[in-house]
Amino acid sequence: MNFAATLGLALPIGIGLAAIGSGVGLGFMGRGAMEAMGRQPEAIAKIQTAMVIGAAFIEALTIYIFVLAFTLGNKL
Repeated sequence: MNFAATLGLALPIGIGLAAIGSGVGLGFMGRGAMEAMGRQPEAIAKIQTAMVIGAAFIEALTIYIFVLAFTLGNKL
């Protein structure tokens, strides 16, 4: 297989894995935050702040994968 064919196959797989990983990560984080808020209602503000920062990092990693895929896609 040549470089273009390998890249053409790897880019959609990489984007799909990044989207699935991001969704699973956000789901686990949301579940954990909801459980923590239910156990300690007085700490809701701190938990929500940490959850929003974590969600931003997860989404940023997914956006980096999209940018990388579009950059490498131009080489096809």
